Amino acid sequence: MRAERDELAVAERVLQRLSEQVADEQAEARLPVVQVAGRAVRLIPDRVPGVTEPALPAEYQRILAAVRQATGPVATRQIGEVLGLDTGVRGKLEPLRGK
Repeated sequence: MRAERDELAVAERVLQRLSEQVADEQAEARLPVVQVAGRAVRLIPDRVPGVTEPALPAEYQRILAAVRQATGPVATRQIGEVLGLDTGVRGKLEPLRGK
């Protein structure tokens, strides 16, 4: 009886992990992918009540985290440095400015 109970406990933990993984994958899949200049990009959801930060693509979440860590106003160049972009090339920062 104990062995079966232990097996059931393990199975429940595995099921929980799989459920979380499926939920994450489904959330990511809800963001449509389109082609822009030959590159696949995810569309960003509209700002509506109930849409939270996890609904954003990972890069946008990293940008928000960098802005939150700043102690004052933030320049695009500073965010580019945090994200590891080549900030010496203006063309690399313009897409970031749009985000």
